[in-house]
Amino acid sequence: MSEQLKIKLTIANRVYPLTIAPDQEASLRESAKKIEATIQQLEKNYAVRDKQDVLAMCSLQYAAQLEKIKNHDNSTTSESDEKVKELIDLIDLHMTIY
Repeated sequence: MSEQLKIKLTIANRVYPLTIAPDQEASLRESAKKIEATIQQLEKNYAVRDKQDVLAMCSLQYAAQLEKIKNHDNSTTSESDEKVKELIDLIDLHMTIY
């Protein structure tokens, strides 16, 4: 059985105890910091007092960022696939000539 680590993360004034793999700790702690910073920014910029609303807005921001990255990766992959296909076609053309 692999080693597990017990940590506590605080998000929106709530403590979340987690049992994780040790290699996840740094990214989870950094993610919690980013969420806290986003919450503070949203509370500062908008008149939102309910933590549920702030967390929903925060989640929406991160989901939109993830979707944008996913769409960019898909379009980059499609462009790369097309270029590879063109190169294969070019090689095939030259191979049939010789």
